[in-house]
Amino acid sequence: MTTLNQSKTERIDVRASGPVKQLLQEAARACHKNVSEFLLDAGVTAANQALADRRRFVLNDEQWQAFQQALDRPVQAKPRLKKLLTEPGVLR
Repeated sequence: MTTLNQSKTERIDVRASGPVKQLLQEAARACHKNVSEFLLDAGVTAANQALADRRRFVLNDEQWQAFQQALDRPVQAKPRLKKLLTEPGVLR
């Protein structure tokens, strides 16, 4: 996870409409931050949430064993799934 305590050496420029800028300023004030701090905090949080499912998942020992067993299971034919994926449906 990225920490916000690291040295800030890069710049990000953002353009916004007047009402959006005012909203961000009001929200930043409510959080006792400046707009840059508010946007950076919110952006890092949103980025971590967006990437969380793609990067990492955590399992306890029991869950890990079950996951390993599922991966090691032989492949089984799934005729209904095959039909669903090969025949035209409502969306195609």
